[in-house]
Amino acid sequence: MAPIRLVAATANPHKLEEIARVLGDSFELLPRPADLGDVVEDGETLLDNARLKAVAACTTGGAAAVADDTGLEVDALGGAPGVHSARFAGVNATYADNVDRLLTALVGIDPGRRTARFRTVALVHHPDGSEVYATGTVEGRIAEHARGGGGFGYDPVFIPIEGDGRTFAEMDDEKHALSHRGRAFRSLARKLAGQQQRRHQPQGIET
Repeated sequence: MAPIRLVAATANPHKLEEIARVLGDSFELLPRPADLGDVVEDGETLLDNARLKAVAACTTGGAAAVADDTGLEVDALGGAPGVHSARFAGVNATYADNVDRLLTALVGIDPGRRTARFRTVALVHHPDGSEVYATGTVEGRIAEHARGGGGFGYDPVFIPIEGDGRTFAEMDDEKHALSHRGRAFRSLARKLAGQQQRRHQPQGIET
């Protein structure tokens, strides 16, 4: 079967690269429509924000579109920054700004209480209004200092409990096997492949 074509809602090259790696050759990611403006991510949940972005990309691109939204939930901060992770240090915050604010907020917090999790919702919106979405979660803890030069976002301070003590930013491709985004998109890929297979199954002949 031909690759499943999806318009990418994200303009983030780091995120786009991760999504393409996880989806593999069974999918073809089309670039974000050039005339798609900024999407206001004012949803109350990750699912809301993923839907806002996917709908906008689908409407502008005229084809099925994929989007995701990710939140870092830190237990010692009552689940914050959560849905506000990308803007934790302000609307125009950089990755470093957000990490600095997070580490400042956790100063003095015992290592055993720095538990956290990444949660991703990945969603495809079709022109007919139908949707498919999946979630991915990874448990971990927040390091006391940023470590590693890879990844992006909060990766330099997130240590997955299923790993070997390294932060996501210290990992190479093995990050994708553990990460929230990898889990969400692998689940989404399975659902989409199942849909495509059902559409191409021969229909029974009535007699």
